[in-house]
Amino acid sequence: MRTRLSVCQRKARYRSEAEALAAVFCATITLRPYRCDRCWQFHLTSRTKGKRIPRQSGPAAPG
Repeated sequence: MRTRLSVCQRKARYRSEAEALAAVFCATITLRPYRCDRCWQFHLTSRTKGKRIPRQSGPAAPG
C-alpha cells in the first residue's frame, strides 16, 4: 500500500532506521519504523498487526 502524500507530510521524518528506532524506544506506546515510499525516509506507525515489533537490545539476563 502506498503512503498518501498528505500523511507523509504530516509525519516526523528520520534519516536512518537507527534514528527512528531511538524514537521508538523513547515512546510510551508501541510503534514501529517503516521506510516511506514517497520521501524514502523513515516514519513511525502504531499499526503493528502481523508485523515484527523492534526489541531494544540490552544486557543479557543473568542466569
